[in-house]
Amino acid sequence: MLYLLLGAAILVFLLWPKGRRFLNGDGWRVGAGAASIAAFAGAAYASIRGSWGTGIVLGVIGLWSVTEARRRPVIRREIVHPPKAELSLSEARAILGVGPDASLAEVKAAYMRLIQMAHPDKGGTEGLAAQLNAARDRLIRRRS
Repeated sequence: MLYLLLGAAILVFLLWPKGRRFLNGDGWRVGAGAASIAAFAGAAYASIRGSWGTGIVLGVIGLWSVTEARRRPVIRREIVHPPKAELSLSEARAILGVGPDASLAEVKAAYMRLIQMAHPDKGGTEGLAAQLNAARDRLIRRRS
């Protein structure tokens, strides 16, 4: 029975399309948890039947699967530094798309409209959001 399950698992891995990932996102953690449960059950069954070697091997595989299921992936994010050079007034107006005689309300409205699209939580980049923030700060600071 164990060899049939092992053969079926190998067949699935061989026939799976190469372009698609087998377990996307955190799905591998669920798969590792299920594999550890199956390995522990197989180890208990094999040990009860007297096959100590198989039981020990399946127990070790189960322990390894548990540690893999509990491990979190390391997410590395690049630190985006704000623009180093001070923006000129014309650059800040060009980034926000406002004219030279734009009021404070127009600057804030243009910023809100653009940051809704460019915010990193909405699919934008951190660099673009930093540029928008710098342009807004430059135009508001000019008025103060």
